[in-house]
Order: sequence, then structure tokens, then C-alpha cells
Amino acid sequence: MAYLSAMEKSPVDGSKILDLIRDALTDEIDDRELFIKGIDYSYYYETEE
Repeated sequence: MAYLSAMEKSPVDGSKILDLIRDALTDEIDDRELFIKGIDYSYYYETEE
């Protein structure tokens, strides 16, 4: 819900969406488990209605 709210406000104030993105960033770019979880989550969001 926070994501949708931030997206709605982003044309006027992009700081909320930037905060969400910044909080989601990680230094663990070589972590295979984290990478696979990201792929799994992307499929989850594609099928959600």
C-alpha cells in the first residue's frame, strides 16, 4: 500500500518513492538466495490481481 501511495504522489513529490527504493537496496549483490527470492517475488506480483 505504501508503494501505491508513493506512486500516486510521485509526479508532485518523488521523495516517498525514493525512500522506498533506497530502503530496498542492498550491498549483497552476490547473494544467490537473495537473488532467487527477488525473482520469486516478481512472479508473485505478476500474478496478483
